[in-house]
Amino acid sequence: MTAPSTFGLSTEARNLHWLLSNLVEEVPGVHSVTVVSSDGLMLLSSDPGRQTATATGGRQDGPRGSSADLATIVSGIGSLTIGAAKLMDGGGVKQTMVAMDEGSVFVMSISDGSLLGVHATPDCDMSVIAYHMALFVGRAGHVLTPELRSELRKSMESAQ
Repeated sequence: MTAPSTFGLSTEARNLHWLLSNLVEEVPGVHSVTVVSSDGLMLLSSDPGRQTATATGGRQDGPRGSSADLATIVSGIGSLTIGAAKLMDGGGVKQTMVAMDEGSVFVMSISDGSLLGVHATPDCDMSVIAYHMALFVGRAGHVLTPELRSELRKSMESAQ
């Protein structure tokens, strides 16, 4: 995996990039990871340009191979589950998991309203992924200030 450039970013932004890259590299079964702001914009991605084909004849590692697609999916799932929780008087949504024949998507709330999304293999250990997501949220949630979100947004825009 090629890490996104962190040149010129603040220490906090570089640390979040490191945490995100570490989640993909260290947790078995994880394809890609993204952080989406509460208004649906991608703030961080494990690899903004990943387009890796596999031995199964050209399949991509992520949704259509695009981190923007994963961010869109995460934002949509987050919005849907928040709406469902309101309708059911269920309180705040902590985590959502979608299991499919060929993969899994996990979405976890971050304290500022942002969302952490993970695309993983169908045979992943869900409890291990949930544990590492909770660690990321615990470490990242308190530093996602409005200033840092703005810096990350600008960084993502310049990378595209």
